[in-house]
Amino acid sequence: MTYTANEQRYESMEYRKCGESGLKLPAVSLGLWHNFGSNADYDNMCNMCFTAFDNGITHFDLANNYGPEAGSAETNFGKILHSHLKAYRDEMIISTKAGYYMWPGPYGDKGSKKYLTASLDQSLKRMKLDYVDIFYHHRMDPDTPLYETMWALDSIVKSGKALYVGLSNYDGETMEKAAAILNEIHCPFIINQNRYSILDRTVEKNGILKSANSKQKGMIIFSPLAQGLLTNRYLHGVPSDSRVKTDGRFLNENSLSEEMIEKIAKLNMIAQERGQTLAQMALSWVYSREGVTSVLIGASKPEQITENLKMTENLDFTKEELDKIDAIVS
Repeated sequence: MTYTANEQRYESMEYRKCGESGLKLPAVSLGLWHNFGSNADYDNMCNMCFTAFDNGITHFDLANNYGPEAGSAETNFGKILHSHLKAYRDEMIISTKAGYYMWPGPYGDKGSKKYLTASLDQSLKRMKLDYVDIFYHHRMDPDTPLYETMWALDSIVKSGKALYVGLSNYDGETMEKAAAILNEIHCPFIINQNRYSILDRTVEKNGILKSANSKQKGMIIFSPLAQGLLTNRYLHGVPSDSRVKTDGRFLNENSLSEEMIEKIAKLNMIAQERGQTLAQMALSWVYSREGVTSVLIGASKPEQITENLKMTENLDFTKEELDKIDAIVS
């Protein structure tokens, strides 16, 4: 299979600056959390990456534990990159993370310098890369001094193994403390990655969205479709091949109460009035929030990527629409 990128790939994608940095990210980024593990179809993974890049998605987001098994998403992406996309490496933003359990013993988890440094070395080997563009600490770690974790991120940048650093799943208060340390040592901390959707407003409650804006840091959002709840898949029951049935770790049938299905149906009506699918409206809603740089989508097939990219065609919401959405989910 020989891949040549679409020459018009940058014509329709919007790119926003990531905080006050010089780095720009596409409106839509591709997350490899699901469907790139050892149990996934390789040709389908290739086609999803090709479809993304052909449509201006330059940012591919991974983590050390993405799979299953942990590490396999990075291995598969590295194979795709070097077999088909190597010529376009300088046009791509590749990110990975460390913070969750990866190997036995006291050095394979959380936020120590030992763990973060070793984990990134492993990630680079799996992806066959000399560096990543963004390296994240994946979660807050109360067991490790914050300055140690930030010192680790800084040393990683100075080693040339990452260009920028980010924080994932931090709250506003901890992010501000981390930012103060990183700013003092002149480490290029540019971005936060957090969960946010019409159904999940945690970033508004824990202060991270406000803090990111005030500190001029970027915000990239994962789970903007609430693990698939904000799609048309559950409007008429639970399909047998849905994530609810096949993988109950992050979304299970308890999430689909009658009340939730009613909320989804009402939101779908607003989306139809806007000329969008529910997923497109949910992505548009997140991307239109102040301070959001990019939204991460997952996909199980290329067609989902092209369908979700249409979210950029209608990013404006009236006050009436926003009030209706808030009333439904409150």
